[in-house]
Amino acid sequence: MDLGNIIMAATCGFCALIFGAIALWAFTRRDPMHFWAGSAVNPEDIIDIPAYNRANGKLWAIYAACMAVSGVFSLFGIVAGSVLLVLLCVPGIAVLIIAYKKIFNKYRRTAA
Repeated sequence: MDLGNIIMAATCGFCALIFGAIALWAFTRRDPMHFWAGSAVNPEDIIDIPAYNRANGKLWAIYAACMAVSGVFSLFGIVAGSVLLVLLCVPGIAVLIIAYKKIFNKYRRTAA
């Protein structure tokens, strides 16, 4: 095992821990979880806050798992880990945004 493999795995693992912490934070929040930095979601705008936060937590947990899988694969081959990182995590950023918009729209209170 090469030092580069270990550095790549450690970096992916650290990022996975950060995203996992965001997921745990979403699961345990009483207020609606925000997605964008510096933004806030008004509690009156969400019809089911616990379900909304669980959906956000799942979103971040899946992304953390993709990052962790990339790290594990990079231990066996840095090319394999890099390819997985590019295939899963880079497009995953766009998927995060699209999925969050769907979650927000699903739980958004609409005027009656």
